[in-house]
Amino acid sequence: MDKLVLFKNSTRNKLLNKRLGESKFGQHVKILTSISNIYEQLKNLDVMYVIIGLPEDIGVLANYGNTGTSKAWEATLKVLLNIQSNQYTKADNVLILGHLDFSSEILEASELDISKKKDLLKARQIVSKIDRYVSYIISQIILAGKKPIIIGGGHNNAYGNIKGASLALNEPINVINFDAHSDFRPEEGRHSGNGFSYAYAEGFLKNYFIFGLHENYTSDKLFKTLKKFKSIKYNTFESLEVRGELKFKEELKSALNHISKTSFGIEIDCDAIENIPSSAMTPSGFSVNKTRQFLNFFGKHDHARYLHICEASPNKKTSETVGKLISYLIIDFIKA
Repeated sequence: MDKLVLFKNSTRNKLLNKRLGESKFGQHVKILTSISNIYEQLKNLDVMYVIIGLPEDIGVLANYGNTGTSKAWEATLKVLLNIQSNQYTKADNVLILGHLDFSSEILEASELDISKKKDLLKARQIVSKIDRYVSYIISQIILAGKKPIIIGGGHNNAYGNIKGASLALNEPINVINFDAHSDFRPEEGRHSGNGFSYAYAEGFLKNYFIFGLHENYTSDKLFKTLKKFKSIKYNTFESLEVRGELKFKEELKSALNHISKTSFGIEIDCDAIENIPSSAMTPSGFSVNKTRQFLNFFGKHDHARYLHICEASPNKKTSETVGKLISYLIIDFIKA
């Protein structure tokens, strides 16, 4: 737990914008005051949802992507704490645990030149180190009977989520991934593009459904790889939203049928959402409202064990937009 930084009351008070006659979400969420015996504290706490941040972008760097995903956690907190607390948002059922502090790893990675093979290898070794911390904290949250809501960070953290959930449940876990990419690339050292392939190879991931793959950004080799496995299914964005060959609601049911027989995780990559600042921002993607419908559909199922929102990459101009998007998604999961 040496990387865990608890969310503090002082931070909450600094970020809260109180208004007379209004009750804000951040005023009613639970927080922990001690770093010791996290598992026991969570187990005995009367909440269902535990929000944790993974502010890092090393997995994106190690995948030759655009960094900046480390900023999504702070952007989310600023908005989430200041939404209204009411019968719909259910703040009293939520704990904001805090975040894993990867600042030393980010500093180390910033000095690397990934065009050099040895530096690229080093970046991917750092990602493997991050994996261990992520899988441990997720396993503790799920063992305590809670549902983690994980705010990334890069999609490399899917591996830690899957492994942590699998270890806690003592069985492989299924996953639905709302993503423009499969992130099922070769096991060539850990990065944001192969979290699912590593989890699958190591027996932590069982059934996997990729919702909305972009045909232009999935290689022929990767399509052939995906088709080899009966436990892996997908649809493409173009078949749903461009050619209209598939119906959105019917595909939701098909995907649910593939992953809902046992416990499953929900992964949402902001790369899949149109015009949202992310590591691979797209001008052609699912609308925010379609994304919210997707999350509501899967979040209401009893076997949904966690939610991971990743790859958002805000700057000063877009911080509030990204914070609002992620806050909507968090509350949709809680409402569901």
